[in-house]
Amino acid sequence: MQVRGHAPAVVAHRGARAAAPENTLAAFRLAAELGADGVELDVRRTGDGLLAVHHDAALPDLGPLCERTLAELREVRPALPTLEESLDACAPMLVNIEIKNFPRDPDHDPTERVAAAVVDLLHGRGGHDRVLVSSFSLDTIDRVRALDPAIPTGFLTMPAFDPVEGAVLAAGHGHGAVHPFVLALAGERAAAVVEQAHALEVAVNVWTVNDPAELRRLAAAGVDALITDVPDVAREALATA
Repeated sequence: MQVRGHAPAVVAHRGARAAAPENTLAAFRLAAELGADGVELDVRRTGDGLLAVHHDAALPDLGPLCERTLAELREVRPALPTLEESLDACAPMLVNIEIKNFPRDPDHDPTERVAAAVVDLLHGRGGHDRVLVSSFSLDTIDRVRALDPAIPTGFLTMPAFDPVEGAVLAAGHGHGAVHPFVLALAGERAAAVVEQAHALEVAVNVWTVNDPAELRRLAAAGVDALITDVPDVAREALATA
């Protein structure tokens, strides 16, 4: 997400979610106003085959997104955006598209229809969007790479997952980034993880970092991007690092 040797990119987690409803166009636009370089958002499929931006698999009192049309979902959540609307709102910022496809979720799809639909959408938009597609599922981002190896991809890792192992897996599958949880980079380990990942030509984009001291510590360790709920706090912390 950055040119190494420069300050890390500030990526607003689900938009500026500390100040606006997460995963909404308002949160994405506010992120830009607060100095974010990019936005991270979550994508799931609706029952009518569209790409909706929402973190959870279901809406309260309505059920899984994959069992409802976009129109039905918007009756309950009017601000629910599509991925295309979100890309328009975020331009020209970078957009980290996280594809949700957990085996335990009701919308899990081993055929990776969402991955294919994301690639189709990006192609249909002429390849003008600045994106990185990430997922906790290697199969999902492998599918993206199989369809278009030019689309940047990143491997998200769970809190207990070894970030070096994540970088090795990412590199082995041809992905350019690993996204470890902040606690996996505790203390002095951060610099060592970054060094090993960069030796594999894998960027380190860490989530979710909100504390100013932690933001400065990880920036000093050389991470490539800071995924944060508070892009304004991150921008101020980096300015005083």
